[in-house]
Amino acid sequence: MEGKVTLNRKEQRRVGVLVEVEKELITGRQAAGMMDVSLRQMRRLLAAYRKEGIAALAHGNRGRKPYNAIEDRVRHQVVELAKSKYRGFNHQHLTESLAEREDVFLSRSSVRNILLGAGIRSPRKRRPPKHRSRRERYPKEGMLLQIDGSPHDWLEGRGPRLSLIGAIDDATGSAPYALFQEQEDSRGYFLMLREITLRQGIPQALYHDRHSIFEVTPDKSSSIGEELAGKKPLTQFGRLMEELGITSISANSPQAKGRIERLWGTFQDRLTSELRLARAKTLEVANQVLADFLPRYNQRFAIEAAESESAYLKPDNSFKPDEFFCFKYPRAVGIDNVVRFGKQRLQLLPSEVRLSYARCKVEVHESLDGSLAVYYQGKCLNTRPAPLEPARIRQLVLSGTTTPRYYPKPAPDHPWLGIYRQFVDRRG
Repeated sequence: MEGKVTLNRKEQRRVGVLVEVEKELITGRQAAGMMDVSLRQMRRLLAAYRKEGIAALAHGNRGRKPYNAIEDRVRHQVVELAKSKYRGFNHQHLTESLAEREDVFLSRSSVRNILLGAGIRSPRKRRPPKHRSRRERYPKEGMLLQIDGSPHDWLEGRGPRLSLIGAIDDATGSAPYALFQEQEDSRGYFLMLREITLRQGIPQALYHDRHSIFEVTPDKSSSIGEELAGKKPLTQFGRLMEELGITSISANSPQAKGRIERLWGTFQDRLTSELRLARAKTLEVANQVLADFLPRYNQRFAIEAAESESAYLKPDNSFKPDEFFCFKYPRAVGIDNVVRFGKQRLQLLPSEVRLSYARCKVEVHESLDGSLAVYYQGKCLNTRPAPLEPARIRQLVLSGTTTPRYYPKPAPDHPWLGIYRQFVDRRG
């Protein structure tokens, strides 16, 4: 019994044409035109039909496995990796990871077809496209950086909820630097801009939202006086941008920051998968994974700027980053040459310029690691911890709270010696 032959519609039409040729209802040339083949090819098909029947018109490779077909072993390996080690990776990310780490070189469409055949869909949900007008990129790298923070469950419950603070260059789409912080705060943006400045230079402009980190919330009671004085109140980060000569540009809507918003979408997909792969549970490990991830991201997604010349401004040799990347607070020196800063007291020591700084206006610099320095007219002064006031010591003794480590012992005839001894006894 002859095997069953399956023909598609095109092949079935050719059988009908050849039958008409056999019955001499049409000529060979007419048949060739109807089948859209040459007269010579029509004669070959007719000869094969007369010899083998309709089976001659079925394609010769039908039912055969293609020579370039992906092996079942590789298919099974891709499915198992997608379910276990690379669970949650999107199709493109999985394709790149298979090539980089598993030596499995497949196209994205092949990986997608394998996973869809196994019932595994891409975890990333894409919104339907909307019509928007695209603006031209800035021509040079460093002319404009978009900065923002992304609070997200980056560790997927394995550790604390973190905020990713980073920047993206408008000209190239590269991410010059980013870091994880416990929360989105000024210190994180200081650290980010410091690293960018030391590695590449000072950017010309920063594009950001209207967060209170970048702009002072308008106050109706003081706005009139400030306008008359010609001064605009600045946040600590705003002051830093002004000192570095960086132009501050505020966005009026999230859509205006579309480039960095798309960056967060990619990071929340790819970087989250990388953190899961590394089993990151702490802030320190997350930053290590991020440092390894950023160069690979830039290599994969960054483009060439329209102009090769960089717009980053390289600081000169006299540039001292610690004098810029710190929090600065104006203070007035007391008559005892002591500067108050929170719960701390700093005793100013005499210098060659002045013996006393009483009632002078100074500036307290709080570095990113928490240490303090006092500056007067741009010069750093020598300081040491100052003893607390008696009223402050009595308050701490009565409340039982912890005090600074410096506790000078009063003289034997000092009236506060009894209170000091009670304080020492309570501290144990």
